[in-house]
Amino acid sequence: MRIFLTLISASALLVIPSMANAGGFNSDFSQTITGPMKLEVVVSDDLAHRANNLPEKLSDRPSRRLNATFGNNGQYGEKAISYLIDDMSEELLRDFSKRGIRLNDSSATILRVTIEDAKPNRPTFRQLSKDTSLSFQSFGIGGADVSAEVISAGGGVIGRADYSYYSTLNDHPFRPIGTWEDTNRAFDRFSKKLSKKLAANGAATSS
Repeated sequence: MRIFLTLISASALLVIPSMANAGGFNSDFSQTITGPMKLEVVVSDDLAHRANNLPEKLSDRPSRRLNATFGNNGQYGEKAISYLIDDMSEELLRDFSKRGIRLNDSSATILRVTIEDAKPNRPTFRQLSKDTSLSFQSFGIGGADVSAEVISAGGGVIGRADYSYYSTLNDHPFRPIGTWEDTNRAFDRFSKKLSKKLAANGAATSS
């Protein structure tokens, strides 16, 4: 089975007002979901822009404050964005399989998962090449903001969900961590919560 995965701008997709998110998992699924779904994992306009650029808003650009060893808001590189899409996809495929949720790229019902934001704990390869003052020992808080929506064949939204997790510097005392450790943690938690919610709304099937 081939799953549709692509790095595309969210502006080319159906625009839905985002849910208020004060952190944690939120969802508003109320309808029963029948049959398989087509999985699409994409990134937001903002994150796509930050693959090769600093954030458009000056207030979101790198900070040199004492509590942030490096500004990790942009210039991640296309490979880093592709990695994020692949990692999110793998988490979803694994958890959906465990709950018997069927996926099919020919289905008219679409599950669109959008990586709205992601911040690495350590510089990406592109960030290291763009800023010679950085090293892999540079460190910052990381995490991610992810949303999902199930869209029916007629274009209506069956339900939406979102999840946000960002660490603090106190969450990683005196131990080495990977470049995207907090983002990986956010993806893992979101995937488990989303699969559980979808299964509860009828998406799981033994057939």
